[in-house]
Amino acid sequence: MDLGPDKLIIIAVIALVLFGPGKIPEFARQLGRSVNMFKKGLKEGMDDEAPGAPEPDARGGTPQS
Repeated sequence: MDLGPDKLIIIAVIALVLFGPGKIPEFARQLGRSVNMFKKGLKEGMDDEAPGAPEPDARGGTPQS
């Protein structure tokens, strides 16, 4: 399925008709906040994993020494 510029314009016009000009910026703002929260969560998850921490074994536990 190829989304060319003509199809994107049609989708934008339909969205404008359905939601109105006042709701589109609000949706975009919420989408931007959601993306930022997702990125922040990914970064925090990566920071939580210490480089020297032992990897869990196949059963989901930590390896015993």
